[in-house]
Parts: sequence; structure tokens; C-alpha cells
Amino acid sequence: MQSTFKMNNFLSCKQLNKRIKTLTLFFMAALLISGITAFDPAFFLKPLLTFFPSTHDASGTGYWLHYVYAGLETSSAQYPFLLYGYDWLAFAHIMIAILFIGVYKEPVRNKWVIDFAIISCIAILPFAFVCGHIRQIPIGWRLIDCSFGIFGLLPLALLRNSISQLEHKNKK
Repeated sequence: MQSTFKMNNFLSCKQLNKRIKTLTLFFMAALLISGITAFDPAFFLKPLLTFFPSTHDASGTGYWLHYVYAGLETSSAQYPFLLYGYDWLAFAHIMIAILFIGVYKEPVRNKWVIDFAIISCIAILPFAFVCGHIRQIPIGWRLIDCSFGIFGLLPLALLRNSISQLEHKNKK
């Protein structure tokens, strides 16, 4: 009977490890995709323009996307060094994704990475509103930026909970 209990406990740890690995890979992939799109934002923005025709209504999404695209194209052609900041943004996303390798390999030991990521997701909210206001980003777009932090919290909360459960089971 005792060996059955140990086997069930082992299977439970195995299931937790699988969930942790899956969520970690998902979060890493999301970070990598975000990073890759930052290397050439005009390239990734251009296909969206077909779905959002340009209008003269400055509050519309189509107007904003075309305005951003024009700014990226002008900057790229006349001041390409400005886009170097996007390269660093991409680099940061990729480096942060690499941090999660530790969570994938040793989740309990590296749960601090999850805590860091949760703090980062929460910090997106004031950052987007303050910097967005300073840079005259429309409120709707700032809300979209905030959604990345809010939606990022979901898998991170599941990850944090699963790691805590695994840690508790390992202590027994």
C-alpha cells in the first residue's frame, strides 16, 4: 500500500513537471516571437494595413497603424540608427526567454525567474500609461500594450502555482 502511495505521488510530480515544461516553453516561444517581430517592425506591421484602411479619423485604428508605419518607414530611410533601439528590444526579449531555460530544467530552484516575470508583467501597466502619455500613444494602443502584461500573468500564475506544488511534494 505504501508503494502505491509513492507511485501516485511520483505520477503527480511527473504531471506537474510536464505542466511546468509546457507552460515554460509556451512563455519562451511568446517572448521569442515578440523579440523577432521587434527586429523589423515595419515588415510585420505592413500586412495589418490591408485589414485597417487609412482614414482621416485620428482616433481610428487604421489611421494609427498607417501613421506608425509611415514613421517607421521614414525613420528607416532617413535615420536608420533610431531603429537600433528596436534591435535592443528584440535582444532583451530573447535574453529574457533564455532565462526560462533554468525554469525548464530546475523549476523549484529557478522559481525566482517566474517571480521576476510576474513583477515585469505588473510593471507594464504603469509603464505603458506613463510613457504612452509622454509619447502621445492613443489610449487604446496603451491598453493593447497592457494586455500583454495581463495575459502574460495567466501562464505565469499557473507556472508559479505548479512550481509551489512541486516544491511542496518534493519536501515530503
